[in-house]
Amino acid sequence: MHSITDLQALIKNTFESASFSGQPAELYDPITYTLNLGGKRIRPLLVLMGCEMFKGDIQKAEPALKAIELFHNFTLLHDDIMDQAPLRRGKETVYKKWNTNVAILSGDAMFALACEYLAQCEPDVLPLALTTFTQTARMVCEGQQYDMNFERLKVVSINDYLEMIRLKTAVLIGCSLKLGAILAKAPAADTDKIWSFGENIGMAFQLQDDMLDTFGDEKKFGKEIGGDIVSGKKTFLLLKAHELGSEKQRAYLDQLYSESKTNPKDKIEEVKKVFHELKIKEITLAEIDKYFNKALNSLEAIKVDKVRKGVLEQFARELLIREY
Repeated sequence: MHSITDLQALIKNTFESASFSGQPAELYDPITYTLNLGGKRIRPLLVLMGCEMFKGDIQKAEPALKAIELFHNFTLLHDDIMDQAPLRRGKETVYKKWNTNVAILSGDAMFALACEYLAQCEPDVLPLALTTFTQTARMVCEGQQYDMNFERLKVVSINDYLEMIRLKTAVLIGCSLKLGAILAKAPAADTDKIWSFGENIGMAFQLQDDMLDTFGDEKKFGKEIGGDIVSGKKTFLLLKAHELGSEKQRAYLDQLYSESKTNPKDKIEEVKKVFHELKIKEITLAEIDKYFNKALNSLEAIKVDKVRKGVLEQFARELLIREY
């Protein structure tokens, strides 16, 4: 088996040697710009890890890893427009650097390119790979719509929120691993289990992101803490506080989240005080552990040797850091 470092190097070389240029330049230049921003490329890495775990040929997984990364970045292009985000990975977002129409069309082209790459998979696995990919793409769009809906809803249940992050974030993690397993021609039962592993890791990962935004170390987290609070975003932490809080605590949170004139640092500190009173940090950590353990149960049930499963488990543990 290849080391994770080797797989990451392969992915780096794949994208550095690939050309996404074309005419008109306004359509293709933003694609090259976006992919050159880098990122962790976790999803294409998971395609390779899913393939190698079932002794597949990772060279044959190249079309799928390109498809997954192009699709993921397509969603980011469109998300940035919807969120009016000026920066992505420290650089101007495409709609800011060019304009909104260019970002929409370039995103659409990325989705089309993703499908073109996936179509290069071996004919005997292509139908299942394509179905898995397109169904996942539809679910991600559903998750994004729910996320936008939640911005205007006064009441959002925790179950609704968890379903939203499952669709918007977690299913693409599951899909990446399942595609790798499909390309390795793994048994159907095992491809379903590796999807379950990835989906549950994705849930834990997003809940951890919620946690880090409020309780993380800015230097280690890589961005300012409290962004979700300042923007009034409904996260698991806020929804759980509403569920457990007294009438007075709920009213105070509502007041803090609705006020735009409050100093951001003061707002963050006051919200964190209520969270501490309700032990929201501890509750969220327990929820993260719940999903992580569900993921491990799915991984344990897969019928491959423990060494191969251990590589994926270790990667998941490293992904879910414990620094708050």
